[in-house]
Amino acid sequence: MIDPLPELSTEQSDPRYSQIDRLSTAQIARLMNAADAAVPVAVAVAIPQISAAIDAIAARMDSGGRLLYVGAGTSGRLAVLDASECPPTFGTDPELVQGIIAGGPPALTRSVEGAEDDSEAGAAAIAALEVGPLDSVVGISASGRAPFVIGAVTEAARRGALTAGLSCNADTPLSEAAGHGIEVIVGPEVVTGSTRLKAGTAQKLVLNMISTISMIKLGRTYGNQMIEMSAMNAKLAGRAARMVAGITGAGLERAQEALEAAGGQAKTAVLMIEHGLDADGARALLESHGERLGDALDQVNGS
Repeated sequence: MIDPLPELSTEQSDPRYSQIDRLSTAQIARLMNAADAAVPVAVAVAIPQISAAIDAIAARMDSGGRLLYVGAGTSGRLAVLDASECPPTFGTDPELVQGIIAGGPPALTRSVEGAEDDSEAGAAAIAALEVGPLDSVVGISASGRAPFVIGAVTEAARRGALTAGLSCNADTPLSEAAGHGIEVIVGPEVVTGSTRLKAGTAQKLVLNMISTISMIKLGRTYGNQMIEMSAMNAKLAGRAARMVAGITGAGLERAQEALEAAGGQAKTAVLMIEHGLDADGARALLESHGERLGDALDQVNGS
């Protein structure tokens, strides 16, 4: 059965853009830029709902739970993108934050027709990951109506997981199915119905908040420093050394030596310098403070 999507704001045609095919490149670019400027304003309106969901997600993750994003099409690709950035940025295990896309990995680079309409497949994806009460599942759908996403969120809730739904329309079925409804109303797109535009931008901004703030609350930053990042190339190794030097006040050469002895672990290197510990002693101190560098340094500094 065809869903006519009758009153969705993301499906409406905005008359301001009805003649864009007759405009110059610069004129279209200015129109798109002006439309995009409204997206952060729409996100700001939803911050109370976003914040409540993040607090609940971070609490479960702190108890050992995972964060799972579920989406279809553009929303699914954004889900996988945000999840895939967590290991290099925050040093997480790839299993901790995962993205699930309707149609599986092939859908990342090409459309898998009909995948988003299969609610049973969404539920099956949650079952396959053995989602449980400590986990958090965030469904993402611009329309707020994708059956795959709603099926996944419904199954996750049945299993006792925390659930949130991120959509770009009001009063959506996804919000109704989720424990935390987040609705960022961005209105019609420059190209009618192309929700990879403003809706996609809004979703990316919210996912940035969910993953980043959760990781901050889990102690995976020190101030605004990516203290858990993986130094996988020369650029990142240099950044890690500068970060350790900046936190400790040590010279760059001393920071590099500590990082080498710490196996590239910046938090360990900081404690080695600050407290004169070897790598094992620094790791033990971190572990005793829940891997939170700030707490470990407070003890070191006697506060």
